[in-house]
Amino acid sequence: MYSLFVRLGRDLRVTFRFVQKCAYLCATIPFILAHAYPHVKNGARTAMTVNDYSERFFGLPVVDFRSGDRVTRRDAVYRLMQEYEAPQSQRELLDELLEQVPRDSLEALIIGSWSEAATGTPPDGFLEALVEYRLPSLKALFVGDMTFEDAEISWINQTDYTALLQTYPDLEVLRIRGGTALKLPVIEHRALRELTIETGGLPSSVVDAIADSKLPALQRLELWLGSDNYGFDGNLSTYQNLLAKIEPERLEYLGLRNAEIADELATYLASQPWLGSLETLDLSMGTLGDAGAKALLASPWIEGLESLDLRHHYISDAVIKQLQALPLTVEIDNAEDDSDDRYVQVSE
Repeated sequence: MYSLFVRLGRDLRVTFRFVQKCAYLCATIPFILAHAYPHVKNGARTAMTVNDYSERFFGLPVVDFRSGDRVTRRDAVYRLMQEYEAPQSQRELLDELLEQVPRDSLEALIIGSWSEAATGTPPDGFLEALVEYRLPSLKALFVGDMTFEDAEISWINQTDYTALLQTYPDLEVLRIRGGTALKLPVIEHRALRELTIETGGLPSSVVDAIADSKLPALQRLELWLGSDNYGFDGNLSTYQNLLAKIEPERLEYLGLRNAEIADELATYLASQPWLGSLETLDLSMGTLGDAGAKALLASPWIEGLESLDLRHHYISDAVIKQLQALPLTVEIDNAEDDSDDRYVQVSE
């Protein structure tokens, strides 16, 4: 009986210590977050992540495809989805889809969350299979359509796209999410008209590869520059070099989004005569303030635009009113709070 009470007392002490530790952690979580993540206020994180999956791609609605699913629609783009520790390989999931969709009819494909994406596994299995299969009708590919619940954008390990772009000279749309380990080749690609690279920190090596490539069909270029805390290592000259080489006057859409250097970019863009040849300039998701906004307002070419997207910004109310008076569509919301610092919308 005595030993029973001893064990019971020991168990109660262990339980009490566990409860104490839990209470301590709960009390200190806001403090920890505020120091680990400067954009956290009062324990609540501001939007620094990708929260939603794509609903449409290549002009069609998106439908998820997981292992065991049946293809029921032909008027949709399928998004391959794996759980974190999926038993099947990336290639096996792609094979399941191709058993139900004829290989010669697949025009668009999305690779969503893959197994262990959050712990560094790249999409090599999917891309190697696509290179081997040489799908004759593939025109559009999105790799990495996942939210923060699958993997934070800076955790997504990408890969080398050299073989894929060489294998698919008729690919028209390429969208990639995640910049870690991303490699694009310097290439001549006659068909690519839309290129989107979404990152929490864009390496300058990727930007330089785009600048040195020959992409005669390119009409839409969208880059998420991100934060230097998560891989952004460029500066204004990186993007001056890019724009000097790609003939930006032929673009319909230019998006230099999610940028810490948004004011510098806006000031440079405002000085370029080709600015007015664009349909849309997108500087959203970044840290644009009055300096960059006033440069755009003073540009003699700004009214050539049809649309200007400045959502997520640090512009004063007075300057917002001037922007809204421009004779074009200006997408703008309320300013972010910069009493602490300025942050891009998506970084980690």
